[in-house]
Amino acid sequence: MISITTKSPYALRALTELGRLGGSGPVPIAELARRREIPVQFLEQLFAVLRRAGVLKSQRGVKGGYSFAREPGEITVLEIVELLDGAFGADAEGVFAEAAAAARAVLAQTTVADVIEREARDAGAAMYYI
Repeated sequence: MISITTKSPYALRALTELGRLGGSGPVPIAELARRREIPVQFLEQLFAVLRRAGVLKSQRGVKGGYSFAREPGEITVLEIVELLDGAFGADAEGVFAEAAAAARAVLAQTTVADVIEREARDAGAAMYYI
């Protein structure tokens, strides 16, 4: 069916923040959770799935945290959705199958890097409305 739970949007928000902060090394999960107002325990579960899938890598210790295992430009939103929520539109039929195919195309064409860039652009535009 066509279903995206809160897992995928939360993970994408956290990955976007990781992309913003991660240039200097691993980012603690608590920092990502705090900045994006996501429960830490929930984000830990999501990031564990993404780490096992090779999207993220983790580092233990004082300077530990998460970083991307692959470039954000290589990770599609569809990949995140399907890792966390299962096959998108798999059992859809008729008009719902068409809707799922259209949504899959958008999600497959959009990378985490695109989302990071879009958010930065939107934040820059919002700053002009002081």
